[in-house]
Amino acid sequence: MIKTHRIKLYPNATMRRAFQLLFDYRRYCYNLALESWNGMYDESLFMDDKSLRPNERKVRNELVNNKQDWQYELSARVLQLAVHDLAQGWRNFF
Repeated sequence: MIKTHRIKLYPNATMRRAFQLLFDYRRYCYNLALESWNGMYDESLFMDDKSLRPNERKVRNELVNNKQDWQYELSARVLQLAVHDLAQGWRNFF
């Protein structure tokens, strides 16, 4: 039997700003990861080398290595989850 708990949040103004900041950062990370993923995929097709194909770890490592200073102030987990969702979507598509 699967049990779930539904909890309704009532965030105050400070929490709403923090949530909005993290939502925007996640969108930014997802779009950046998608751009990186597509670049790696196109490069692997151009070079005709399957070892260059992108995966979750390669894309995440590239994004972490190219982080800007302001990104270190935000949660690293947001970036990890954005890349994971992108990889899951890629697997589901193919």
